[in-house]
Amino acid sequence: MKRLVIAASTILIVCLGLVFGINYLERAQGFTGDNTLTIYNWGDYIEPELITQFEEETGYKVSYETFDSNEAMYTKINQGGTTYDIAIPSEYMIARMVEEEMLIELDHSKIEGLEHIDDDFLDLSFDKGNRYSIPYFWGTLGIIYNDKFIDETPTSWNDLWNEDYRNQLMLIDGAREVMGIGLQSEGYSLNESDPTVLRNTAEKLKEMTPNVKAIVADEIKMYMIQEEAAMSVTFSGEASEMLWENENLHYVIPEEGTNLWFDNIVIPKTAQNLDAAYAFINFMLEPENAAVNAEYVGYSTPNEDAIELMDPEITEDEQFYPSDEAIENMEVYDNLGAELLGIYNDLFLEVKMFRK
Repeated sequence: MKRLVIAASTILIVCLGLVFGINYLERAQGFTGDNTLTIYNWGDYIEPELITQFEEETGYKVSYETFDSNEAMYTKINQGGTTYDIAIPSEYMIARMVEEEMLIELDHSKIEGLEHIDDDFLDLSFDKGNRYSIPYFWGTLGIIYNDKFIDETPTSWNDLWNEDYRNQLMLIDGAREVMGIGLQSEGYSLNESDPTVLRNTAEKLKEMTPNVKAIVADEIKMYMIQEEAAMSVTFSGEASEMLWENENLHYVIPEEGTNLWFDNIVIPKTAQNLDAAYAFINFMLEPENAAVNAEYVGYSTPNEDAIELMDPEITEDEQFYPSDEAIENMEVYDNLGAELLGIYNDLFLEVKMFRK
């Protein structure tokens, strides 16, 4: 018994020593709650050197995690566990998070640089007065194709059903995006709520499945660059990088229109370091930093002063900075509410599982 007591005491001492050592190392390296900024962002959605620069300029240490869908981001923040100081959701999800009181209302007296943002990207319907979010990137959804395998330039969402493209198409793994393709191909709104229309849309999408090689997320970029597929549906920023890597690739916004999306910076209500969160927002609003970020990521920046610092070849390309006339034919996702979004998700799952 005495040996057991001694052994238990020894284990306890060792455990306490390990805990103390870890805490000491965290303090020595700067990883304490007071000076750590925890960011939750999309994958490959910031120039890595900017994180290093932010740490050096502010003294904060960044803990960086990624998500691959708005729904995954929402679920993790809503469940708690990990507390994030910064997150970067899309417009419809921001509206939902505001509705469910998941975000901190911003103190604009602590924000510096909002004047650099183009007025067209402020005071939008999903966050009037930018009470909860600050613009980060915007873009479109479109078709990217390889001219080595595709003879005629696709101009319509309906071209994706062309039988010549059997097993050559990759789709982005997103319910709103894929259901939106079906809806717009028939002239409906991206925010359609009629259950019959949605069911018919899913049935039409099932007819496309012989053409679908895979439904994936970030992997589309690699597959298209390496010419493992002839065509895909992807976001404009991803397309920008693909075109840079492979001269045979081209990006098209379909004639029926497409989704015009916005990703904004928010502060979740569970944030632990508000000072660091505001410091990050201000850092990313600086035109020099926004320009570096936009040229690295490939998406369109809402920072009009950053655009003046960027390569005109990028900012004058209407594939990625479309004209006002083209934007008029685009639609922003609304917050559909949990019940209707559930229908979209269920129908999309049916499409994914369907094999013709």
